[in-house]
Amino acid sequence: MLASNHNLVIQYLLQVVKLKAFSKFENTSEALEAVTKLLDSSLSKGLRKFLRSHCDGETLAVADSKLGNAIKDKLKIECVHNNAVMELMRGLRSQLTELISGLATQDLAPMSLGLSHSLSRYKLKFSPDKVDTMIIQAIGLLDDLDKELNTYAMRVREWYGWHFPELAKIIQDNILYAKAVKLMGSRDNAIKLDFSEILPEEIETELKEAAMISMGTEVSDVDLMNIKDLCDQVLSLSEYRAQLYDYLKSRMNTIAPNLTALVGELVGARLIAHGGSLLNLAKQPGSTVQILGAEKALFRALKTKHATPKYGLLFHASLVGQASSKMKGKISRSLAAKAALAIRYDALGEGQDNSMGLENRLKLEARLRNLEGRELGRSAGSAKGKPKIEAYDKDRKKGAGALLAAAKTYNPSADSILGQTLSSNAGTDEEMVPRQQKTDQAEEPAEEAPVTGEKKKEKKKKKKASEEAALMTNGNGSAAQLEAEESVKKEKKKKRKDRAENGDEQNDKKDVDVGEKKKKRKHGEQDEETEMPNKKDKKKKKKSKD
Repeated sequence: MLASNHNLVIQYLLQVVKLKAFSKFENTSEALEAVTKLLDSSLSKGLRKFLRSHCDGETLAVADSKLGNAIKDKLKIECVHNNAVMELMRGLRSQLTELISGLATQDLAPMSLGLSHSLSRYKLKFSPDKVDTMIIQAIGLLDDLDKELNTYAMRVREWYGWHFPELAKIIQDNILYAKAVKLMGSRDNAIKLDFSEILPEEIETELKEAAMISMGTEVSDVDLMNIKDLCDQVLSLSEYRAQLYDYLKSRMNTIAPNLTALVGELVGARLIAHGGSLLNLAKQPGSTVQILGAEKALFRALKTKHATPKYGLLFHASLVGQASSKMKGKISRSLAAKAALAIRYDALGEGQDNSMGLENRLKLEARLRNLEGRELGRSAGSAKGKPKIEAYDKDRKKGAGALLAAAKTYNPSADSILGQTLSSNAGTDEEMVPRQQKTDQAEEPAEEAPVTGEKKKEKKKKKKASEEAALMTNGNGSAAQLEAEESVKKEKKKKRKDRAENGDEQNDKKDVDVGEKKKKRKHGEQDEETEMPNKKDKKKKKKSKD
């Protein structure tokens, strides 16, 4: 079915369309030139001749409206371009081998493929004005010249410093220093010479004053001649460097105008030299462009698992230099993304202006201002610049969302002071004393009755248990309480000895009882110890009476 339909289409097409004229290209270069002209909607010489000889006074169907306008303006041939023409062109392309005799399908495919490859190479190929190898060589030579100039200038300063050491501090610029040494020669000539063409008046007067009182050594004429020759080398190298910089600037504006508008001539040239060529650099993503030139730091960071570098050669761009230290990473990332687009446009685009680079630079400057302003707004108040007023909460951290635990209030009762502990213990003893007195009063009438041996044993056990409990409760007292108890015991012993000598035993007992009652209020342990021998004495007396 498909084969039969295909044959029907061919037969119908041959009935509607007939081949009137055909011109073959002599070689691939001629075909490539004609195709490139057609892509630019312009006429080649061969096409003009062909149309004039075969299409005078007829209407021509074209697939490109711009090309039709060019044919109508230059050759005065009417052209038609519409949907029907486009459908007809599609049918002609598909059945080209049937219309042209001697053209096989297996020959058409390699011919079209070879022409497309040539066309792609031609479109990607740079013109003679866009050769980036000159930029690579120029930036390399410029860096070498800077190194040589620095070396030569330091040698001039060191060499001439033996004769006039004060001049190095007066003139800081290397080129001006070399010009002054070349003009002056010996420092004795400084007073007679005029340095107005080289130096400002203030530095000139300072130089002449220092030359009169210089501490340098004398130098021979041969030495001064060699120093002047070295100064000539420094000056010639500086002049050549200025010429080379102007050449590099013009080449960069021609080859990569958008990249130059974004990052400058020197940084752009170093990026191209580091990438190998503009086309190789155009194949790199923005992340690679950002760290280009910092490969050692990158691999060291990956090896040691530290933070990777944020910028490489782009650090020397003016936009990154304008940013603060916190914003350099963000600006370098944005600049690398825009620079990658600018490089691709310069390498593969057809435009020759730097409008894209200038537009992106303005956007980056606006972003930098926005980032810097946002930081200022945050420090002053809210992000919009207005201060944000919040209710004060003592339990909330400044800048934190979560509440903290409430602060504990000061508890003065937890303080341990010697005077307070003694008074508190005395108060507790006072509470305990009346209870003990009640128990003693309750026990005394029971003691008058005859007591058996079993009851005596039980009472002794209870007394021992109560004494141990009292000692345990008061055992946690402080060392001061123990010292006070010992001093009280000693005083009691002394009083007992004195009263025994006087023979007033009855008064002694009363005094002892009164003193014990008073001391029981202060010291619970002392009362219990003194009560035990008194009870024993009473028991002995009762037994003797019985």
